[in-house]
Amino acid sequence: MAASGSTRLQENMMDRDSPACGGMGETGIDDLPADVLSLVLRRLDGASLAALGCASSSFRDLATDPETWRGLCLALWPSVARITDPDCCRDGDSFHRALFADAFPFPAAAAAATVATALPTWLVSAVDLHHRGVCIMSRVVETDASSAWFLGSPFRVDALLQEGFTAPSAIAPAELTLSWVLLDPASGRAVNASSRRPVSVDRSWLTGETVARFTVVLGGVALDAAVTCDDRYGHVREVSLCMEDGDGSGVSGRDGLSVLAAAMAAPRQGRGAEAEARAARWYAEFVKGKSARKEWKARREGLVDLCCSGVGAAAFVGFLVMLTCR
Repeated sequence: MAASGSTRLQENMMDRDSPACGGMGETGIDDLPADVLSLVLRRLDGASLAALGCASSSFRDLATDPETWRGLCLALWPSVARITDPDCCRDGDSFHRALFADAFPFPAAAAAATVATALPTWLVSAVDLHHRGVCIMSRVVETDASSAWFLGSPFRVDALLQEGFTAPSAIAPAELTLSWVLLDPASGRAVNASSRRPVSVDRSWLTGETVARFTVVLGGVALDAAVTCDDRYGHVREVSLCMEDGDGSGVSGRDGLSVLAAAMAAPRQGRGAEAEARAARWYAEFVKGKSARKEWKARREGLVDLCCSGVGAAAFVGFLVMLTCR
């Protein structure tokens, strides 16, 4: 009975597809209503959505839906909900679509060598800290980058007040993820300033604090996004973004803005786990080079000290000989 029922069903389907029944044929994806397709596309990730927009003109219209891109951005960066859309959006893109294209991929490693024409005068930081997939901090920080104090001091942006905050449970620093998006409202350009996953976790046994670093290396400059926490009690003390050069010295605010402007204008490097692994490798090479330079400077200073000691000893012996001869 089951076999004959299946046979009748197949015959009925064949009859429906026959020319005598109007030739319904197969239903393609283009035949689906636009609102249904829009709901389906909202379940895609940003890269897949952008690729689908290149398939046809109808898909391009659906793939540029501002609400779809807004949902993607808010899913990755909840703090973006508190950012006002800037007036300038390039090439007709919506704000969230342009933001995703800028901030989701990693900046190119050679971005620091690019010459930038104008420096940002105002920086907006969208900072989101997650622990095991749960958002424990989401903040927007606005920084006046045109003040003499900022330009002359070492580059630094703090995303936390001095007292910090306590997470709902104990923190495993290695399982933290940090998104730090820097936006220039004047140009509408943005850049990802963190490696998302920690590239190093350093614990101080004396103070009990742990520093998880989410560093992105641009040429010879490191954008060092760091989270300082007491993992025993789940207290996050500090979330900050600094810059340092290959010698471990701080970068001034003016030079830091030049690096950021170049990174915003430069091409993007990649996305996903492969890009995160590449960022960790660049950080390891940066730390290795910094250690080698410190060792070379220590040897050079030791040699200089030895020469100075030799000259001083020779002068002292000569003075004694002069006194003896007299």
